[in-house]
Amino acid sequence: MATNPPKGDGARKGAVKDRSQAFNPKTDTWTKRDSDTGKFMDGKSDGKPFKGVRKEK
Repeated sequence: MATNPPKGDGARKGAVKDRSQAFNPKTDTWTKRDSDTGKFMDGKSDGKPFKGVRKEK
């Protein structure tokens, strides 16, 4: 996972590891996926991509 030092600044330092995201055009949402297992984990309801998670093509 990403680290967040220094504490209290609200900024992520680095990318989230072992995760990727793909856009589902049928539902117009971004879905997060675990790179190790390939299972889908979470979806965004606002239509914006996850921050700090790489995108699949």
